[in-house]
Amino acid sequence: MRRMIPTTFSSKFQGAVSMNALRCYVSEFISTFFFVLAAVGSVMASRKLTGGDVTGPFSVLIPAIANAFALSSSVYISWNVSGGHVNPAVTFGMAVAGRISVPTAMFYWTSQMIASVMACLVLKVTVVEEHVPIYKIAGEMTGFGASVLEGVLVFVLVYTVFTANDPRRGLPLAVGPIFIGFVAGANVLASGPFSGGAMNPACAFGSAMIYGSFKNQAVYWVGPLLGGATAALVYDNMVVVPAAEDDRGSSTGDATGV
Repeated sequence: MRRMIPTTFSSKFQGAVSMNALRCYVSEFISTFFFVLAAVGSVMASRKLTGGDVTGPFSVLIPAIANAFALSSSVYISWNVSGGHVNPAVTFGMAVAGRISVPTAMFYWTSQMIASVMACLVLKVTVVEEHVPIYKIAGEMTGFGASVLEGVLVFVLVYTVFTANDPRRGLPLAVGPIFIGFVAGANVLASGPFSGGAMNPACAFGSAMIYGSFKNQAVYWVGPLLGGATAALVYDNMVVVPAAEDDRGSSTGDATGV
């Protein structure tokens, strides 16, 4: 048994550095870059359009629409290559569910984090009149409350991702990413004024890195990662019927019908 452990880890690591895996990392980089550019850029655009008013409805509505469209598109363009994670919390959920290996998940995270930083850097260099915004917690909320809220939002998001990825639903390729985008947009509308509605640790990290402040950064990591892991475990172990059990149910139903 002692010999099998390093062999298994070695095989998983080799799979994580294969050419097919490298294509997945490039795909994650491109899709995450596009999403963060649109998500963070939409906040900057809303401030420009509203004259810096961050309390009006458009300060939430514009980012929510941008998040919905950008995430749908980002997931779609990488759906058949890397799975369209675009989010470390989604990757963490996939790893907890055993759908990807831990080494692969770590490389996914690296691609997503670098892409987020690069996207925010592009915004900082090109839009010189606006500062790259960071996600902030409303004054009436505590850090714990904001983390719980972000965790619940990510639970819904990751649960939707697992549902859209389920081949037994027989959904067309383009349908899954659309529903994922809808959920993200709705979550931003519901939580934007309170926690910022980040739902994405990479997005929060990239903007904080360029802005130069990591205040309350744990809020956007602890809650989302726990929410993503919980969604993965709930979907795979409590909601989805195991294949063998499903087959038995189908055969029983056929016999009864005859």
